[in-house]
Amino acid sequence: MAVLEQTDVAVYEQVVVLLSCALSALGSVLVVSTYALWPDLRTTPRQLLLFLSVADFLSAVSYSYGVYKVFNASTWDCVTQGAVSTFSNTSSFFWTVAIAVYLYIFIVQSSQRQADSLVLYFHLIRQEGENVRPTNLFLSLSLSWGVPLAITVAAVSLQKIGYDASEVSVGWCWISIEEDDHVLWMLLTGKIWELLAYVILPLLYILIKRHIHKAHAALSEYRPILACNRLSHSIPAMADRKLTLIPIIFIALRIWSTVRFVLLLARSPVGQNPVLVTLHGIGNTFQGAANCIMFVLCTRPVRARLVAWLCCRSHEALSNSDMQSQFTARTRSLSHSDGRSGSQTEVDESEDEE
Repeated sequence: MAVLEQTDVAVYEQVVVLLSCALSALGSVLVVSTYALWPDLRTTPRQLLLFLSVADFLSAVSYSYGVYKVFNASTWDCVTQGAVSTFSNTSSFFWTVAIAVYLYIFIVQSSQRQADSLVLYFHLIRQEGENVRPTNLFLSLSLSWGVPLAITVAAVSLQKIGYDASEVSVGWCWISIEEDDHVLWMLLTGKIWELLAYVILPLLYILIKRHIHKAHAALSEYRPILACNRLSHSIPAMADRKLTLIPIIFIALRIWSTVRFVLLLARSPVGQNPVLVTLHGIGNTFQGAANCIMFVLCTRPVRARLVAWLCCRSHEALSNSDMQSQFTARTRSLSHSDGRSGSQTEVDESEDEE
């Protein structure tokens, strides 16, 4: 039985992390909305980013509930919140790696067909007639939804998810700190995948950047990527290149969670440092907002479309408001005219009677 040393979560820490959750949820919705609004942006990397955003949205919602409640016991809602965050957080790891693998195949090996075929395995869905033979690495990545779900079901069934005294969280529930094998389950439900991502993502990212650097001297290597009609594919191409920044965002945000986990293993009180706790809370909840900033707000073609769409909607609302105002003014004018006519009629009738 582990000794509980609860980490106090200050009100300002709650406010900061809740704001991060709100921004992440909003950012994830914005990524999904841009994918739904414009069909020509529905490239395979954008589709993978869509699934990553769904996982990040679930994480933000579940974490926000935990931060708001700041659990102090393994209640039913604590277990539910912990299960949802475990599934979505682990899925986020897998989808982030899936995007890096796709980009590596697509850019470095210049094989769009092979890269697109991997998406079937990322979903555990194989269409009839498809003859795809992925390597063991791709098969391990094929369970981007299945592995997190299986791990979460196992953890819930064995009653491993519960109150963790905020030793490796910021108010929310994860693996019960009272379990003797809590370290093992922390590894299985997130940390081992997080550590693997720290190794795989930088490696693939470096290989991709090296290839892009060499391509400046040999543009013929980009024939499978560059289309004949550059204008029609310029926006997706720019978005695809920016997707290589996802590993950097991932590591910069997730490192604080790993640091607190290591400090927990070392039984160091530094893990309860308010600054570290706040960074942990932001890092675990802000990825959806970070992806939105990079691939919507900081991607000029997408940003231009979004601004134009919002302006169009505002113009339509303003036009409708003007029409309503004009209609109201006309109605009042007619009513006022009818009133004056009625008064004049009454005066005329009284004069006739006199």
